[in-house]
Amino acid sequence: MSTPKIKAAVEDMVNPYLEENGFELVDIEYVKEGSNWFLRVFVDKDGGIDIDDCGRISEFLSEQLDANDPIPTAYFLEVSSPGAERPLKKAEDVAKAVGKDVFVTTYEPVNGLKEFEGRLLSFAGEELVIEIGKKTYTVPYGKVASARLAIIF
Repeated sequence: MSTPKIKAAVEDMVNPYLEENGFELVDIEYVKEGSNWFLRVFVDKDGGIDIDDCGRISEFLSEQLDANDPIPTAYFLEVSSPGAERPLKKAEDVAKAVGKDVFVTTYEPVNGLKEFEGRLLSFAGEELVIEIGKKTYTVPYGKVASARLAIIF
């Protein structure tokens, strides 16, 4: 099974449990590091998640993976928080980040820049407005290669 199909199968297995228990699926990674495969599931909820939450989700998902067996090779399952610099994968994630510090990269330069780190002032679905210092930049959402929350010191 291909990596996108594995990720989709895992998402289908875990999403009902997460939604029922007030969690949000942030991301799924299925990657090979050295000779080992890792299935990483990043989960969050309002107020953040703790080790007990990760343990319960891991137990549930492990049972589902054993029963459905979508992954043909041996792998390590990891369930964790996305961390303080959480990725903003979907438009809804970006909308929730308004008023917070973000780091955004683009596929091609926008106003001569491909990286923007600053305060996300607004997002209306089509454009991100980011304040960096005393300047404001408008970045078309379609040109965003990646986005995440940022910790700016």
